[in-house]
Amino acid sequence: MPFEIDPTMDHRLAPLAWLIGSWEGAGVVGYPDTESENFGQELDITHDGGPFLEVSSRAWVLDESGAKVRPLAREVGFWRVLDSGEIELLVAHPTGILEMYVGRRDADRPVVQLATDGVMRSPEARRYDAAERMYGLVDGQLMWVLDMAAEGHPMQSHMSAQLKRVG
Repeated sequence: MPFEIDPTMDHRLAPLAWLIGSWEGAGVVGYPDTESENFGQELDITHDGGPFLEVSSRAWVLDESGAKVRPLAREVGFWRVLDSGEIELLVAHPTGILEMYVGRRDADRPVVQLATDGVMRSPEARRYDAAERMYGLVDGQLMWVLDMAAEGHPMQSHMSAQLKRVG
């Protein structure tokens, strides 16, 4: 079901309105020195009237039958669109990592490409240097990918998922 833009929404958020909603689906996670696994994800992107969107994501490792095995990742954050048209995504992880992404939306289609402008980590968090994300709406489904440079490895694929709008 397509999302209808709230006429009271800050006009700067219009390029991201297609993200608003609850999404569920599955994907694949892997990285050097770790085995690839399937995961399930619940993603909520909401708007409360402010000049930002709030994002909350939970992911779990799935077994071969699709049952949840254990928690995989959790993140919370905010999407913002600046007056320049540049898009920011601020993300906090319970593992002690904070990321600030900047990027742009494709002018012709609902696709956002972002790269980290800054990464902060607590003293005991793993080494994490940079990341790139892409979100796109394809045939009504939210597709996203995450590439990262961490633990001394160069930028490479880490996670991707395909989510359906629910509710």
